[in-house]
Amino acid sequence: MSPDDTLTCTAFDHHRLLASGGLYEVASAAKRALDAGSAGPLLIFDDRSGQQVEIDFRGTLDEVLARLGADAAAPAPARRGPGRPRLGVVAREVTLMQRHWDWLAAQPAGASGTLRRLVEQALRAGASGEAARHAIDAVERFMRVMAGDLAGYEEASRAFYRGERERFARLAGKWPQDVRTHVQRLAAIAWDAQAEVR
Repeated sequence: MSPDDTLTCTAFDHHRLLASGGLYEVASAAKRALDAGSAGPLLIFDDRSGQQVEIDFRGTLDEVLARLGADAAAPAPARRGPGRPRLGVVAREVTLMQRHWDWLAAQPAGASGTLRRLVEQALRAGASGEAARHAIDAVERFMRVMAGDLAGYEEASRAFYRGERERFARLAGKWPQDVRTHVQRLAAIAWDAQAEVR
C-alpha cells in the first residue's frame, strides 16, 4: 500500500490552498509551486491529525516522489516468539488476580477467547471517543498554525470547543477564504464525531 492510499493531506502556500488529496498528489503540487518560486511558507497538513507533514523537496519531482515511496516501503521489523504470528496473534504475559483467572476458566470460550472478545468490545466502545479526540486535535493543530496570528483566533478557538457553530463561523469568516473553508470543514468533522459519542 502506498502512502498515497493511506494519507490524505492539504497543502497551503501561505494562506492559499494549493492542493488537497493523496500524499503524492499534494507533494507534486507543492513541488511545482516551490519550483515556480512560491514565496511561502509552504505547509502540508495531515487531514486526520492536523500535524504538519515534512517532505524533502530537494531534487526533481521524480526524486521527491521516489523518496516518499521509499519511506513507505521500509520493512517493519520482524517479530519472533510464541503465538500464532500468521494470524496476528502474539503471546504475552497477563497478570490477573486468582478470582479473575477462575472467572476466565469458567467461560465457554476459554481465557484467551474471552479476553480477545472483551478487548474487541472495549475497542469498539472507545473508537468513537478516540476518533472525536483526534478530530478535535486536528482542528486545534491546524488552526494554531494557520490562524494563530489572525484576528479572532482566541475567540474562535473557544467557540469551537464550546460547540458554538454560528459564532465560530462568524469569527473564522474574517480569515482568508481557503483557511476559513478548510478549518470549517475540519470543525464540522470534529463536531459530528463528538455527536456520535454522545
